[in-house]
Amino acid sequence: QVQLVESGGGLVQAGGSLRLSCAASGRTISRYVMGWFRQAPGKEREFVAGINWSGFSTYYAASVKGRFTISRDNAKNTVYLQMNSLKPEDTAVYYCAGGTTVVAGSRTYDYDYWGQGTQVTVSS
Repeated sequence: QVQLVESGGGLVQAGGSLRLSCAASGRTISRYVMGWFRQAPGKEREFVAGINWSGFSTYYAASVKGRFTISRDNAKNTVYLQMNSLKPEDTAVYYCAGGTTVVAGSRTYDYDYWGQGTQVTVSS
């Protein structure tokens, strides 16, 4: 079993930056694809970014491409999401996820393990 714990969320003004971290325990995630999803009130959980096991391939939702960067440090068993130029519409609970597929997919069922989420609020 893999346990995932997100941190780094908070309140930030529009145009600001935050870096989310996802620390894994219980098992090394070095062979897992990892992803970040988010869920705003009243909306479905949506894909934000994904990264393959090596870190060489990354994938982004169109709404965040160019502003967010996903990365991983397998030695620290941690995945990151750097969020720049934040907008009020980025406000959501952000979830880290891990899966055993070959490619980091954009669907929730591509992932087997989930964290509890961290709140990101962007004020206008």
